[in-house]
Amino acid sequence: MREAQTITGGAHFAFTDRWGGVSAAPYEELNLGGAVGDDPDAVLANRKRAAAALGLDAARVVWMNQVHGRDVAAVTGPWAADETVPSVDALVTAERGLALAVLTADCVPVLLADPEAGIAGAAHAGRPGLVAGVVPAVVAAMVERGADPARIAAATGPAVCGRCYEVPEAMRADVAAVVPEAYAVTSWGTPAVDVAAGVHAQLAGLGLRDLRRSPVCTRESADHYSYRRDRTTGRLAGYVWLD
Repeated sequence: MREAQTITGGAHFAFTDRWGGVSAAPYEELNLGGAVGDDPDAVLANRKRAAAALGLDAARVVWMNQVHGRDVAAVTGPWAADETVPSVDALVTAERGLALAVLTADCVPVLLADPEAGIAGAAHAGRPGLVAGVVPAVVAAMVERGADPARIAAATGPAVCGRCYEVPEAMRADVAAVVPEAYAVTSWGTPAVDVAAGVHAQLAGLGLRDLRRSPVCTRESADHYSYRRDRTTGRLAGYVWLD
């Protein structure tokens, strides 16, 4: 684990790096993604290791089938063995002790919690999800269940930074038309998108005040997976849960 935070009231945020697992190259070591070509047994072992390091039961971690959309699932427990994991990009829960997980390798993992209301949320915000509105959707789902935006703490984890996320000029314009704060320029002077900046702008606009942003750029960090850098690679995870 590289980053772990405890919020007053028993809410926990954690983000992994790539070390401490059993996966072989090019997924070495702590790949937590089950759909990237890695050995399924290695992924299962890694998920157990990551959960144990956080003091969690791996069987009480809820994962998503992420599709770069804005749909949110409300969960009360892990998916059943015979249940199809839904194609969503956000989860919310009011179950204490149930961890929500989000997988990334450049996209922005968004973790949220209102400890007083006992509501937690997690979202996968890549460029398409940012534009589609997955962040407002997950906050709305939390508010529907009793959370107050002024009480929600939010943290974003390691992600590709605006200095490294080069895109065509037309794509930057399309994103900035929806979220102006995501407009960026690479360190070499070409059009770029800063997804994390866009996420934080959306969160602030929704009334959230307690916002935390990881300083890690996945493309620049050898300790983190980056799809843009390596293409075939593993996945990091962000976890949120309430005691």
